[in-house]
Amino acid sequence: MTLRQALRHLSDEGLIVQQAGKGTYVSPPHLAYRLGSLRSLADDLRDQGHEVHTRVLDSSLRRPPSAVAVQLGAPALRLERVREFAGRAAVHQVSWVRKPFGNRLRPVDFTVKSLYAALADAGVAVARATETIRPDVLDETVAGHLRAAVGTPVFVSDRTTFSLDDTMVVVDRAVILGDMMEIRAARAATGLSLTWSGSQP
Repeated sequence: MTLRQALRHLSDEGLIVQQAGKGTYVSPPHLAYRLGSLRSLADDLRDQGHEVHTRVLDSSLRRPPSAVAVQLGAPALRLERVREFAGRAAVHQVSWVRKPFGNRLRPVDFTVKSLYAALADAGVAVARATETIRPDVLDETVAGHLRAAVGTPVFVSDRTTFSLDDTMVVVDRAVILGDMMEIRAARAATGLSLTWSGSQP
């Protein structure tokens, strides 16, 4: 087998990535995020043994955009974060938390604690969430935070989280770089299980 054939075989197996004019790179392992659970992406990745870093860009009480204010009221806690793994910014996330829960979370260090864990510590029992995921392209504002080009393919996740008494607690939007995540489905006779998986570039 020639070197060219070996490289083609490794590329076909998804073990390396070849970029014209740039070189050949080892493909990173895939990461899985279970959509069927109420856990955060960061918690799921850490459980898989991956190191995830969170940068907090904003944590303040503000008036939400009108579409969010209709759902949560105003003011609300605005929590803006960037998730990084493998040394690369991968996810930009803006979460709005309604009063009085948002007030209780203001002292929390979200670089080390997930939002759901902080809510639990504040006595808020999360019961369910609805989530929609759609493809999009990176806009100028978020592109700067993710250090990626405007127009880069992304997934946009919009999630609304409810407490045990069905009170809407959190409205959340996450923008995820498309080359680092993919959606997987595991089908069975009794149902459908969906997961996120991600790969480092």
